[in-house]
Amino acid sequence: MSEHTHDIVIVGCGMAGLAAALRATELGKDVVVLEKSPKEHRGGHTRWTESFRIPTADIDVDAEFNVEGYTTSDFYSDIMNVTNYRADPELTKRVSEGAVETFEWLTDLGIEWEYQAPHPGYTAGRVWLHGEDFVDELVDILEGRDVEFVYDAEARGLVRDDDGAVTAVDARVDGRKVRFSGEAVVLAAGDYGSSKEKRTRYYGPGYGNMKVRGNRYNTGEAIEAAMDVGAKSDGEWGDAHMAIIDVESPDVEGGITRIDGYQYGLILNHDGERFVDEGQDSRAHTYAKFGRKIFEQPYHEAFIVVDGKTVDEVAHMGPGRPITGDSLESLFNRLGLERVDRAVETVAEYNAACDPGEFDPDSLDGNATEGLELPKTNWALPIDDPPFVGYPVTGGMTFGFGGVAITPDAEVLDTRDEPIEGLYAAGNATGGLFYNNYPGGTGLTNAAVFGRIAAESAATYVDER
Repeated sequence: MSEHTHDIVIVGCGMAGLAAALRATELGKDVVVLEKSPKEHRGGHTRWTESFRIPTADIDVDAEFNVEGYTTSDFYSDIMNVTNYRADPELTKRVSEGAVETFEWLTDLGIEWEYQAPHPGYTAGRVWLHGEDFVDELVDILEGRDVEFVYDAEARGLVRDDDGAVTAVDARVDGRKVRFSGEAVVLAAGDYGSSKEKRTRYYGPGYGNMKVRGNRYNTGEAIEAAMDVGAKSDGEWGDAHMAIIDVESPDVEGGITRIDGYQYGLILNHDGERFVDEGQDSRAHTYAKFGRKIFEQPYHEAFIVVDGKTVDEVAHMGPGRPITGDSLESLFNRLGLERVDRAVETVAEYNAACDPGEFDPDSLDGNATEGLELPKTNWALPIDDPPFVGYPVTGGMTFGFGGVAITPDAEVLDTRDEPIEGLYAAGNATGGLFYNNYPGGTGLTNAAVFGRIAAESAATYVDER
């Protein structure tokens, strides 16, 4: 077995690993980055991402943000609210407070974000990016600092010495076993949601067939390697970010194929029934949990239905095509619903329960149904203005909510809640932040903030040894 030695070994080439490498090199450390995928697929789920949530009110950057007044406190509250206050408060605090400095740091490195003008439809501050280009930019910076990247390197084991410190990563590189020794290891290898076996194990029968929106290589072996040497698991292993996506999306690596604007219409299953309150909250606070509800319907699919009043509010990102009909019955037949008669009845019952005031797509407008067992609490407009439009949708796997337990300093905890010396983790390989739901754009921010923290903690550890 060949062996390579560095100050810090980083497992993963997505946002968390790249942020860790960037900060570690700034602190003068010799770094190697192990990436499971081939070079042309590097970047983990970051390669497929599009947005970065930030507290725009607290950021000192000369730019016009989509929401100017979004504060660090707002960010903290959003995470706690959508997770039903199950998110670890200290981890949430580090993410929300660290987002400001981390964003400014990345901007100072030369990252060019895509800004959007202020718009009342947004409730949280964000900037946008093209994931693949973003990864390439960060890798270019690191290669300019002589960081070594090892591709086709699957981390399969961690090594602890007699004193309990993690001192190496055992990986398979092009099928051969290679040991990467270091004074510290940062685990930033992403989640387990791309594994059919693990989706079935943690989410239930049928989930092996769920489409994977991002990287095919996030199958969880590095997380298992950490737990094999005593790391504690944390988070909601039986839940995940599962978005509403086009039913014709590829089985893997489809990227951004969401259908937004569903909150202005209805979502029906093959039995012609509603099963969620479509207007419960803004899209950013429901799309990641409604995907699972949709996947659990017959045939793992459902249908967004709108009419001429709201069709322009729908953002359809393909690759399938909308289906139209001059009547609800013709639309439901063309969509292939099994209970067309019941679907027509459901819409009629819904229409009768609507008594809308002024429709405001950019805020929770309070237009609610009356008398329905399953209400619609906002944007409840009758669907009665042809042409009628339907979008077949399913649930798409983004990332799982389980991972290793960490401290606010990104130290990996063992099953006695004590830090494992020399082992740090960041991003989707960790648990404790997301439960039940997910505030849009937070995953990339979480990875960047804790990647940076992990590097600082690892560098301090190395200096003190």
